[in-house]
Amino acid sequence: MKFRNAGLVAILSIAFIAACNAGTNNSEVGNKVIVAATDVAPAAEPAVGADGFRLPEQKKKSTAAEIPALGSDKSPHDVAMAAAKGTLKNPYSYKTMDPALVEAGKKKYMSVSCNGCHGGNGGGGMCPPLSNETWVYGADDDTLFRLVALGSDELQKQGYTRKGRENVVGPMPPHGKILKTEDDLWRVIYFIRGNFRGDAKNISW
Repeated sequence: MKFRNAGLVAILSIAFIAACNAGTNNSEVGNKVIVAATDVAPAAEPAVGADGFRLPEQKKKSTAAEIPALGSDKSPHDVAMAAAKGTLKNPYSYKTMDPALVEAGKKKYMSVSCNGCHGGNGGGGMCPPLSNETWVYGADDDTLFRLVALGSDELQKQGYTRKGRENVVGPMPPHGKILKTEDDLWRVIYFIRGNFRGDAKNISW
């Protein structure tokens, strides 16, 4: 009888241990924990094209909403009036043009009706184009910011003079109080830079 009970206890003990381990796929051997293959996430398979070659990883495109404002919330007019000559520089880098930021700048450009005079893509109209190599007062950021913010008459009062000529000549009205913030104007200028269609060797900004 004792042997029967001992055998029954042994069987029940094994069943109990098996039930306790049913919730895990790990087991311990010596000091090493062996992890069952079902617990390890399989490595993601690389994307492969129809020709069998691995496709390049696609970088997530940014959107205008994800681009933090680098310019201040001051009005462009106030910024242009307060800054020393030659000190204004776009905080958005032109080294690698961001299509989302170019598009955001275009929306600002269109929202204040710049397209009414300079064309929807900056190609010109009743006023000079913004996409070619001719910059009437200069190509640098400081000059372009002040020209848009203050208009050509006030720009000349600050000591800036004409350097180029276009077939269409007319005064630039001030937009420094129409565009709400400094950041808005820098985005418009970023769009202008991103829409440049001249020779790259003539880029001087």
